[in-house]
Amino acid sequence: MPSNNHLAAGLRTINIERDAVAALADRLDDEFNTACELILQCPGRVIVSGMGKSGHIGKKIAATLASTGTPSFFVHPGEASHGDLGMITKDDLVLGISNSGSTPEVVTLLPLIKRMGIPLISMTGNPNSPLAKAAQAKLDISIETEACPLDLAPTSSTTVTLVMGDALAIALLEARGFTAEDFAFSHPGGALGRKLLLKVEDIMHAGREVPTVTVNTQIKQALLTMTEKGFGMTTVVDDKDELLGVFTDGDLRRAVDKGVDIGKSLIGDVFTPGGLTVQREMLAAEALKIMEDNAITALVIEDRQHHPVGVLHMHDILRAGVM
Repeated sequence: MPSNNHLAAGLRTINIERDAVAALADRLDDEFNTACELILQCPGRVIVSGMGKSGHIGKKIAATLASTGTPSFFVHPGEASHGDLGMITKDDLVLGISNSGSTPEVVTLLPLIKRMGIPLISMTGNPNSPLAKAAQAKLDISIETEACPLDLAPTSSTTVTLVMGDALAIALLEARGFTAEDFAFSHPGGALGRKLLLKVEDIMHAGREVPTVTVNTQIKQALLTMTEKGFGMTTVVDDKDELLGVFTDGDLRRAVDKGVDIGKSLIGDVFTPGGLTVQREMLAAEALKIMEDNAITALVIEDRQHHPVGVLHMHDILRAGVM
């Protein structure tokens, strides 16, 4: 087949599925509101079930719901009839997915769901199907045609189902006031979780690791402290241990350029007053942005009494996997 035919087939598929999703917006109505309210009132979990390609999409919908504040998992309808129905409790809600609405494995479960007295939400392309008629909320995922030229392989229908599931998940997320921090707790192992959960205090150097000198310290002694601690800088404090500023490699170069006697002069003559500091409760990702914006590699952490309590180096953030 010529390559231009491949391109035409791809574009046709995209256009058909795009139109199917666009048409879905016109079918969102009070049934969608009812579905959301049923889920919000559910004390248990949303049990998603579907057969074949609907089942594959259902697994993704269940995963999206679970990661956005709505406890959910997928139950295979065929396995449910052979013991897995015991995974469903009377506190749960069932979200049944079937394009035809009459998939035998799904329909078999309807009397059992009714007997348990738990709510049922349907996603089907046939509002007159057994699945739709049994549901308390009917979500319409009907399409005009599949993208498949034979109008057989689930393509447009699965895309529309996935989009409906996403719409449901996001509506529930907003209704629950689900936050970025909540999301991070569902993803603690990934880079996103580290960015949203890891705080400065979790990775900063504290206690005796913090380089500290007073304004009356000789520059040569301060250099020994800087070399020992290995941050390319030292904090400078007064006699009450309150932070006055920092002395960095850059300050040293500027002092040498000015002809300052390193062996006799004091840090108080050459240090940089003030400087950037952060609190230990700040997210490490926020501290990283401050470093990047100001072209520095280390930050001093001070407490509410302006005492230096830690140092955070960019290497610490890199090791923690925040970037």
